[in-house]
Amino acid sequence: MTKQSTDERAHIRAAIDRLLAGQPTASNGALTVVALADEAGVHRMALQKRHADLKNEFCERVRAETKQLPESERQLRKAVSDLKGSVATQKAEIKALRHQVTQLALTNAVLTHQGTRPEKRSEETLNNVVPLHPTKG
Repeated sequence: MTKQSTDERAHIRAAIDRLLAGQPTASNGALTVVALADEAGVHRMALQKRHADLKNEFCERVRAETKQLPESERQLRKAVSDLKGSVATQKAEIKALRHQVTQLALTNAVLTHQGTRPEKRSEETLNNVVPLHPTKG
């Protein structure tokens, strides 16, 4: 491990302690990975890539010491909840549409059957029909 990497890790660990103690010096004090990177004075991607273990440690400590979820996890849980609601709504809509299709198919069958029975047609029914393309007569 290089000296720069060792120094970064020490800065990150100190930043974790300050954030959890509620004594930030270089960030807004939020218990987020972005605030941790600001507090430690390192780029956020360095925290994500080179020091992922410390980022995970921070999230675990936030969860354990403050009894609250990290912001990223809170957002993901909300997204999952919203998507579950959307799926439930769509399932109900699909069920209603399937029922409607069944009803329309049955209605179509009845009407088709009635239309093929000439003995049941009345004069009134025959005069009710308007041709789509009038014939010239």
